[in-house]
Amino acid sequence: MNPRRWAGVATATLATAGLVLTATVHTAVAAPAGGTVEAAVTAKLLGQARVAGAVVADRPDTRITVTRRDGRWAFGTAVAVAPRTEDAHPVGAVFVAHGRAGAWRVAFDGEPGFAALAAESPLVSAAEKAVFGTAPSPMYAGGDYRTGMALPFAVGQTWTLGGGPHGWGGSESPYSSVDLAGGDQVVRAARAGTAYTMCQGWIRVIHDRGYSTDYYHLWSSISVNGAAVGQGAYLGYTGTDVTCGGAAYGRHVHFGLRQNGAYVPIAGHDIGKWVFGNGAAAYQGGARHGSAWVGAGGSLYNYGALGLTQAVVDANGGGTLTRRAGPGTGYAVLGSVADGATVSISCSANGTTHTGRYGATALWDRLTDGSWVSDAYLWTGVNGPVNGWC
Repeated sequence: MNPRRWAGVATATLATAGLVLTATVHTAVAAPAGGTVEAAVTAKLLGQARVAGAVVADRPDTRITVTRRDGRWAFGTAVAVAPRTEDAHPVGAVFVAHGRAGAWRVAFDGEPGFAALAAESPLVSAAEKAVFGTAPSPMYAGGDYRTGMALPFAVGQTWTLGGGPHGWGGSESPYSSVDLAGGDQVVRAARAGTAYTMCQGWIRVIHDRGYSTDYYHLWSSISVNGAAVGQGAYLGYTGTDVTCGGAAYGRHVHFGLRQNGAYVPIAGHDIGKWVFGNGAAAYQGGARHGSAWVGAGGSLYNYGALGLTQAVVDANGGGTLTRRAGPGTGYAVLGSVADGATVSISCSANGTTHTGRYGATALWDRLTDGSWVSDAYLWTGVNGPVNGWC
């Protein structure tokens, strides 16, 4: 079934001690001739704020860490540190840079030019190039909300949603982040990718399909520089670390969703087979699994990742969904499937029209067992077939 059509702008703005950075998508740019790579990266980091018309402090606190260097190539992380106050979190990027003819060409992760520059660099591993080289997926506004991610803790555990959707920096838009704690307190990668230490307590994992995820406030976090990690890999423990700024008053992981170089609304996206939804204000809202809704302060069970050709049954309070021999109510009943169950889809076709939680559709999905169900009562994350037409 088509996901809820979340409105929003794919731009994340964060105020940090007089510095406002806007995480918009930019192409790689050349820095002024004669400078160091650190100066070039800093100029790009702060330049994003100026391009957006934001105010930049006279002495912003930035940390540029070159983790790899070979001749005129450099690779590392760039972070703008936030003040240690509420509604403030650091912003940063993984960068690749190449010096030529007295100038540095710098690209940040998620930008259109990042994959191309990384592909040329002798500093970037084959595993990284494989991840960076996947074609950027359409942004959430393109109607594809699939992530292939689990919740950032062990599958089978139940944690508390301490804070519903809110901004990476707190109350600003988009509401890209949630706060989670509980279970064994071990924070794990939501999906496979390559991992980077942005600063102590902050890990970024870059995934395929243009996605990346941020994990902040960690205790005993791994020190990593582009290592490949699998889904569920240990990243650290929930904590209150604010080495790069912000505030934390109880141990948790501040988990943020990014796509194509920007924080994006987590609402409407599936993570751990839960679809997040905004509330009336930051930190409210919650998540839905099938027909079950859990608000902020409630418990989320990690069902694991939803496959890109799978769906979660949302019977819209009906309890079960009827399986039929063909795409319509005129076909024989073959049984039923429970609300909240995971089903795998082999292909789709049009049939009789039905109305579910998100509206009316004539689309029916053929499951891998050969039976058919109305797409009106499934959450797939896209508008239309997820595995082609039958």
